[in-house]
Amino acid sequence: MTIEPSRRAQLGLAAAAIALVAGGAGYGIAHLGGTGAQSSQTESNRKILYWYDPMVPSQRFDKPGKSPFMDMQLVPKYADEASGGAGVRIDPARTQSLGVRTVTAERGTLASGLTATGTIDFNQRDVAIIQARASGFVQRVYGRAPGDVIGAGAPLADLLIPEWAGAQAEYLAVRRTGDAALTRAARQRLALLGMPPGTISTVERTGRPYNVITVSTPTGGTIKTLGVRAGMTVSAGQTLAEINGLGTVWLNAAVPEAMAGQLKPGQSATATLAAFPGEHFTGRVAAILPDVQAESRTLTVRIELPNRGGRLRPGMFASVDFGGTSRSALLVPSEAVIRTGKRTLVMLVLPGGRYQPAEVRTGAEAGGRTEIVAGLSEGEKIAASGQFLLDSEASLSGIQARPITGSAPMPSASSSLYEGVGRIEKIDATGVTLAHGPVPALRWPAMTMHFRLGTPALARGYKVGDRVRFAFDQPPEGPTLRRLDREAGQ
Repeated sequence: MTIEPSRRAQLGLAAAAIALVAGGAGYGIAHLGGTGAQSSQTESNRKILYWYDPMVPSQRFDKPGKSPFMDMQLVPKYADEASGGAGVRIDPARTQSLGVRTVTAERGTLASGLTATGTIDFNQRDVAIIQARASGFVQRVYGRAPGDVIGAGAPLADLLIPEWAGAQAEYLAVRRTGDAALTRAARQRLALLGMPPGTISTVERTGRPYNVITVSTPTGGTIKTLGVRAGMTVSAGQTLAEINGLGTVWLNAAVPEAMAGQLKPGQSATATLAAFPGEHFTGRVAAILPDVQAESRTLTVRIELPNRGGRLRPGMFASVDFGGTSRSALLVPSEAVIRTGKRTLVMLVLPGGRYQPAEVRTGAEAGGRTEIVAGLSEGEKIAASGQFLLDSEASLSGIQARPITGSAPMPSASSSLYEGVGRIEKIDATGVTLAHGPVPALRWPAMTMHFRLGTPALARGYKVGDRVRFAFDQPPEGPTLRRLDREAGQ
């Protein structure tokens, strides 16, 4: 196609205009970009010390870019963050939106008394068993039934014992002979046949056989079992009744196993019952039973209570106070304490909006407050809410907790090991790259990252693609493998 000269000149002028506009636009865009960067730098005015990977915070880089350990961008570390000391920094303006509430560790009064609940039961040491002294027949019963409360000496049944009649007649005949030796022997035979002294005295006084005996209770209480009825035959040694005394009762209280160390046999206890509002029943700890209830993790503490008037009935529900005196202790709200299972932490509030986990040792707990035995000083501030978010951020940032001694923790090969499962993606002289699943202990998601080798021999015999179980720690040099094992079935 042929273009006329005039047309060619017009196209040349248009191209020049487009180039001029494009150059001006490019200058404008670059100028605006530069102005925005300068404005951002002026606004923040923060000096960057280095860049790091949040998952491997111990590794430092002198320029931005992508992390060599995993597929994510490096994060800058600013000078004002480093100068603020240890801990995770939260913008004070965001503290309220995160729901972080600050409290102070203070000395206060901690009640050492322990309360529990339990039920009234029979005193199993106050039991009387009534048995037949000889074989015979039940001639009469006295209208008793299990559950009846009777006094000492109450009659239960009249027993006719034929064997006694002949022995008593012989004793009376020998007694009339006046031979003292034979009389003593015959009387001894009556006692061996099971006759009580009262029956023998009645035979001597009346001069005639007496083979009917009234069985009565040796002690007062409630009839737990009654095995005698009119007309039945009984044999020597047969149990006729079982009587449980009511002079004292047991209160079996369920005490959490964590509190068992505060109790000892013989100490006093005070019980209150809904049946008798306003009244207090004082007793003592008779025994701490050796077994623990697996379902409730409680021990049974047996308290012996006097039962004047028999008002305390087995089965009644009671609350018991084991007493104890109040004492001074360093206290924090119980909600501020983080229990991980391996250790106990609180989140320290530091100047400049910083927070650092601190390991503590706790003592007793009462009234929503927990005693701090070690790891925290009076007057130190801690987070009472939002502390789990802060602890999670501190873990992701690689911030280690302040130990109980108060000195900075020194990482070592003997520190805590974290375990995971993954697949080997790469093996080289510097270590092993693993595509691993989540590591709950560090709150790490599933990712691909590089691990150093604790010893070169760990990777010997492994190849890319092997599925492995591994254990690692986090010294300053970065995550380091300490154990590497193939998964079962490979």
